[in-house]
Amino acid sequence: ISYWWNFGSLLGLCLITQILTGLFLAMHYTADTSSAFSSVAHICRDVNYGWLMRNIHANGASFFFICIFLHIGRGLYYGSYMYKETWNIGVILLFLVMATAFGGYVLPWGQMSFWGATVITNLLSAIPYMGDTLVQWIWGGFSVDKATLTRFFAFHFLFPFLMAGTSIIHLLFLHETG
Repeated sequence: ISYWWNFGSLLGLCLITQILTGLFLAMHYTADTSSAFSSVAHICRDVNYGWLMRNIHANGASFFFICIFLHIGRGLYYGSYMYKETWNIGVILLFLVMATAFGGYVLPWGQMSFWGATVITNLLSAIPYMGDTLVQWIWGGFSVDKATLTRFFAFHFLFPFLMAGTSIIHLLFLHETG
């Protein structure tokens, strides 16, 4: 056993940190297209330690991905993919983390957020038969607008709790296989 085996625990710490700072930020955030950007500015300027919580939350997401990629790399190197259930749950967790991070990227509702949401969600329209319907469901209409931002906030808020539950399942399979 080496230091490479610590990244799973660091990911748990990252998740807890992200949930706690996210709860603080959610108390002050407004998921409305006309005031989302200014609510983020309000958090940074007017809320006590809001700037710190936002920076921990934003940079924590980057640290989360560093830990994930090192965790995956260690798993590939040591052949952890042989334990299919544990590995597959880990892949599901990776997709949940990516979806959650993308949702968080959209929430400040600046130009990069708006166009990021537009371009990335439009990629789903390439899915045969149901792509356009899926895009319209995510958008809440025929374009990225207020309903889209509300949905992204809801997904960004709920997915970390889903990730916590999925992480427990990941650990249960891990303890089963050794």
